[in-house]
Amino acid sequence: MTAKRTITFIAAALITLAAAAQERAKVYDESINPDAQITQAVAKASGEGKFVIAQLGGNWCKWCIRLARFIEGDPELKQLVDENFEYIHVNYNPREPQGDAEATAAALKRLGNPVRFGFPVLVVLDGEGKILHTQDSALLESGEGYDREKLLRFFSNWSPSALK
Repeated sequence: MTAKRTITFIAAALITLAAAAQERAKVYDESINPDAQITQAVAKASGEGKFVIAQLGGNWCKWCIRLARFIEGDPELKQLVDENFEYIHVNYNPREPQGDAEATAAALKRLGNPVRFGFPVLVVLDGEGKILHTQDSALLESGEGYDREKLLRFFSNWSPSALK
C-alpha cells in the first residue's frame, strides 16, 4: 500500500469513527429519576402554556440519538419545538434497566406503557400531564434518517395552539 493510499484510508477511518461517535453522544441523562423528570416537565409546561414531548429511549439507541440530533440541527424545527413544548428525553433501557426500578415503572405507566411502539417513541402530554398522543417515530423516518416535513407536521399538529 502506498503512503498516499494509507493516509487516505486512515483519514476515511477517522471520519467514519468521528461520525459514529457524534451519533452515539449521550442525549439521555441516565441519572435522572424518570418519573420526577416528567413531573418537573409538566409543571414547567403548564406554567408556560406548553405541552410536554417525552421522547422515550436511551443512549443505546441510534435512532433515539438521530432524532434528537435531527431536531437540534434544524433551526425551524427546533424553534417550533422550543416555542410549544417542554421536550424531554426519558431514559429507558429494556435490556438493562438502570436506576430506580419503581420510578421507571411509574414513568412507563404514566406514559401509557408506550414501549410497544419501539424506540424512540414520542408521547405528547398536556399541561396537566394527560396523554394526548403517542407517536411511533418509525412513521416519521425517511431512509436512514428522519423526514423534516413529517416532523414539522407532527409538532405543528400537536402544539397547544393546534388543539385549541
